[in-house]
Amino acid sequence: MLPLLYIIRHGQTDWNAEERLQGRADKDINAVGRAQADRNGERLAELLGDASGFDFVCSPLRRTRETMERVRAGMGLDPAGYRTDPRLMELHFGDWQGLTYKELEAATPGSTAARSTDKWRFVPPGGEAESYEMLAVRVKTWLDEVRQPTVCVTHGGVMRALLYLNGLVSSDEASGHEIPQDRFLRLRDGRAEWL
Repeated sequence: MLPLLYIIRHGQTDWNAEERLQGRADKDINAVGRAQADRNGERLAELLGDASGFDFVCSPLRRTRETMERVRAGMGLDPAGYRTDPRLMELHFGDWQGLTYKELEAATPGSTAARSTDKWRFVPPGGEAESYEMLAVRVKTWLDEVRQPTVCVTHGGVMRALLYLNGLVSSDEASGHEIPQDRFLRLRDGRAEWL
């Protein structure tokens, strides 16, 4: 059985606020995001008390690292006491990164409709772009190695993949699942709970 997991989406960035497709673009969290991360750390401290025995891991992007450091500080832990794993990086949106859906539709009419037809398997154009299905394959390699209770800071796409990989939602549900930044997900005993 999978160990206890607390999974946190990084705090808000300006691109999140503007509803831009962020993907692998390395953006910092903003003031709202810092407050979200601080609160998530305080809430985790209340829930866990002593976090000894937990692994702390996050995506290597700046927004997840700062979130993790703020979460750990809020728990009264050394902010630097975590590791990164590139398998926890966000879905790559290829040529779409940095665009809003409105901008994308203006540049390439019909592109958003094409994606919504099968969002789980759709691969945006350009370079290293990934589908959610491809992302889930990458994330599964990380999940298969989790052996101890873990606090993970990652991205919305990765959290959607984790919900799917744990059999909690279908691929169609996962690809459209809303992932908040002001709460976190507890996966325990085959159940998911937003806290």
